[in-house]
Amino acid sequence: MNQQLEKFKSLLREMFQFDQADLDFGIYRIMNQKREEIEKFLNEDLLPQVNKAFEKYKTFGTAEIQKQLDELGKTLDAVDVVKETNPKYLALQEKLANSVDISTLENEVFSDLTNFFKRYYDEGDFISKRRYKKDVYAIPYEGEEVKLHWANADQYYVKSSEQFKDYMFTLESGKVVHFKLIEAGTEQNNNKEQSDKERRFILSEESPIILENDELIIQFEYKATTSKKKQDAINKEILEFLSSTLEGEEKWNELFIVVPSGKDKNRTLLQKHLNTYTAKNTFDYFIHKDLEGFLKRELDFFIKNEIMHLDDLDTENEIHIEQYLNKIKVFKSIGHKIIKFLTQLENFQKKLYLKKKFIVATNYCITLDNIPENLYPEILKNQKQIDEWIDLYKINKIKGNLLNCEYSEPLTVEFLKENPYLIIDTIHFDTKFKNSILAHLNDLDSEINGVLVHGDNFQGLNLLQNKYNKKLQGIYIDPPYNTNGSEIVYKNGYKDSSWATLIYDRLSKAQKLLAPSAPMCVTIDEYAVDLLSYIIRQSMPTYKIRPVIIEYNHRGRVKKNFAITHEYGLWAIPNDDDVITKKQENSEDIRRNLRRTGTDSKRTDSPKQFYGIEVDNESLQIISVTDPLDVNEDIPNHNNSSTEMVWPIDDVGIERRWYYGVNRIMDDAKEGTIWAKKIKGKIQIHYFQAGKPKARKSIWSGPLMDSSTYGSELLNDIFGSGNVNFSFPKSIHAVQESLEAMSLSKNAMFMDFFGGSGTTGHAVINLNRQDQGNRKYILMEMGNYFDTTTKVRIKKVIYSPKWDNGTPLENGISHIFKYIRLESYEDALNNIELKQTEQQKLALNEHMSANAKEEYMLSYMLENEAQGSTSLLNIDAFNNPFDYKMKISNGTETKTQPVDLVETFNYLLGLYVESYDFVKGCQFIKGHLNNDENILIVWRNVNEVSNDVLNEILEKWDINSRDNEFSRIYVNGDNHIENLKIDESTWKVTLIEEEFKRLMFDIQDM
Repeated sequence: MNQQLEKFKSLLREMFQFDQADLDFGIYRIMNQKREEIEKFLNEDLLPQVNKAFEKYKTFGTAEIQKQLDELGKTLDAVDVVKETNPKYLALQEKLANSVDISTLENEVFSDLTNFFKRYYDEGDFISKRRYKKDVYAIPYEGEEVKLHWANADQYYVKSSEQFKDYMFTLESGKVVHFKLIEAGTEQNNNKEQSDKERRFILSEESPIILENDELIIQFEYKATTSKKKQDAINKEILEFLSSTLEGEEKWNELFIVVPSGKDKNRTLLQKHLNTYTAKNTFDYFIHKDLEGFLKRELDFFIKNEIMHLDDLDTENEIHIEQYLNKIKVFKSIGHKIIKFLTQLENFQKKLYLKKKFIVATNYCITLDNIPENLYPEILKNQKQIDEWIDLYKINKIKGNLLNCEYSEPLTVEFLKENPYLIIDTIHFDTKFKNSILAHLNDLDSEINGVLVHGDNFQGLNLLQNKYNKKLQGIYIDPPYNTNGSEIVYKNGYKDSSWATLIYDRLSKAQKLLAPSAPMCVTIDEYAVDLLSYIIRQSMPTYKIRPVIIEYNHRGRVKKNFAITHEYGLWAIPNDDDVITKKQENSEDIRRNLRRTGTDSKRTDSPKQFYGIEVDNESLQIISVTDPLDVNEDIPNHNNSSTEMVWPIDDVGIERRWYYGVNRIMDDAKEGTIWAKKIKGKIQIHYFQAGKPKARKSIWSGPLMDSSTYGSELLNDIFGSGNVNFSFPKSIHAVQESLEAMSLSKNAMFMDFFGGSGTTGHAVINLNRQDQGNRKYILMEMGNYFDTTTKVRIKKVIYSPKWDNGTPLENGISHIFKYIRLESYEDALNNIELKQTEQQKLALNEHMSANAKEEYMLSYMLENEAQGSTSLLNIDAFNNPFDYKMKISNGTETKTQPVDLVETFNYLLGLYVESYDFVKGCQFIKGHLNNDENILIVWRNVNEVSNDVLNEILEKWDINSRDNEFSRIYVNGDNHIENLKIDESTWKVTLIEEEFKRLMFDIQDM
């Protein structure tokens, strides 16, 4: 057996994920569909090419010459001839000494291939692994003055933490099983993991199992360990423990039913989910941006540094030189073919990752004052909505009086009218009711105050590019700091580089949404501030960084050497322009003497501002004012001993003048903005000076910045103590200050793509409350707390600005926000089905040459056979666009459900929606693009609404009138709308299917 060949085959099985045959999610499920076909190709078609390449050397090969030498020796021995005297025997001996050992050549090729690919492959990723010798890797460098590089700078970070801390699945009986991570162990003080330690999932020693009614919680720790055990071996031990522990619990027998895989016919349901959980959080952290270019460059570098040595060419044996060079050619040829195959797999994943994702659900949260009263009776029939109001707003505690209704069962229409800021969530209602509301709202996008996006923020930023390109007045983000309290899920040994990749790609994409003069603020702690600074500089090269220190914890976090009280806000300023707004001084903080000083302050400069102010000696109350004196008029005597007349005369007797004219003194005194004060026995008149705009300081401190009082405690007030499942919220005032520093416009639009608990949305709502502004916000969050914290917080602060332990204290404001849920990268993978058409089968089996078949396998197989998969766009399904279905995971289970093609297309176009209309089975959407093109989109079930019916509807719409000056009409399905054109018509008709596909896969600039 050729050991080097077997080693290389084993590595190939790992790289093509055939060793994970029991995993049925993501790319593993896809590769398992083609496992036998690919293995056959590799073993029977590709690898034998190495042996074939060396066939021409067989006549010079060691084995062949040795065979000839042995046969000649036997012949000579038979006739008693001394072999060493025979010229032919001596010639063969010399030939043998200079012969080519073909098996050695083959072994060297397979050994070199194994060493090369092992250098980069690690648990589903191709990455530059740590090597303990000099000059192992080539780093791309184009002559920049400063270059930041990290291990996976040329990759996308695709791992989500959704199922890292809480992985759930539901049994057929309805019982729920949780895998909960209770301690994500990290090295002390964020030191790098030691080379002999890797983190593994192990059962919690303290409390591995918790049984709560119909819920089973299995608790894990993720710890660095010196044990050489792989996760698979640890999983077997975990399964043995769980089996013995739950043996007597009949209600959990479902966990041990057999669900066989191709690799393990006896696999249990619990084993399947345990393997999935650990694999999801161990493998496949990255997708390479250019795997082919990377591996080919490294292959050339490997040949020059590891294989080709000049001393080996210092020989006169031409055969040796030729076979030596041929070995390199064979290594490179097979290496390139393996790279091409791996690139096909990586690029297929990259296409799925970079494509614009489907919106799988769209809903609206709308205050009642925005809903027609004729729909109120329908709302009152919805118990889910009423239950939510009781839970969120405690409406069952509302008491009535002579003027107001109190809570009753059933609720009344009058009660709804008197509580206009109750919010309905359309998720509780059917599509027909939601459409009724949408049809009522005019200029919809201008009326929507906020947008919440539930999904990976890279995907959210990707989808929003066309609509919000250069539209935002500011971006504020508070990303995970990658320290013990808020670290990301990262690959063993690649903590900082995983984080760097995550941040770099998102900043690169987000900056395209900023208006030319708009800044971005990123908050960070002392651990990652240096790395973040470099990442901002590299991802946003035309922006300059200006750091702000924020004292968020005056008590201090206990660390080595210093108690940390601050964090940083790194401000990315476009072109280092002066774009940060000035801070208006609060006049109540500026107290001044009403008597003028300095230039133009004398009596003669403005005689009308020289008058007396009478003050009571005891109460210091301002009683009256005199008329102004002429310039030459003497100051009259004051004869009232209980009061004093104060004139604007300074300490050295110079007659000055007051800041204000006589007419406003008494009114301002009543309001308290002017007052008398005794200083060193003398009565003086003081006032609040109007604030002036001043540059904001680079250190933000004070009680309002405290993240405990105005972050954690604020959330406890809003949700009720003990009901908050979110760590480290920012001070609401620190975020408001940041937004005001970005723009003072009442119509500004802000984004936070690490939305967290929703502080940025809350801050925008607060600012609008203060000045009746129309600022808008976009929040993105992928965590499970999107539904429990982010969205709920926004619902609550709309209804009331102040809360006490979960109970509202004040009235709300009118508001509408939309929230959308995105298809995930994992959803995209799980909706891929590989199918060969009959034509493809025929071509592969009968008509393709060997070279053509090889090229198909290496380059085109996945792309061709995945056509028609729903995540890659099934054009045929557009005939009924309202029932386009995909398998979507909600974190607990995967269900087949309709996705929202209508809303997805709106965002793909970048459409600002003005109105929705629903007529005879058609959905009409009017809107405009950023270039002010007026657009009409028509969706229909082609099987129910024929082209003739569609034309009749459009004629009634009068699409040629001046009121409907459309530039383009989009419609699904073949049609003959063009027939409705008149001479003056300039609109064009475009098939939605074609434009949808073009825009969804428009990824060339990434």
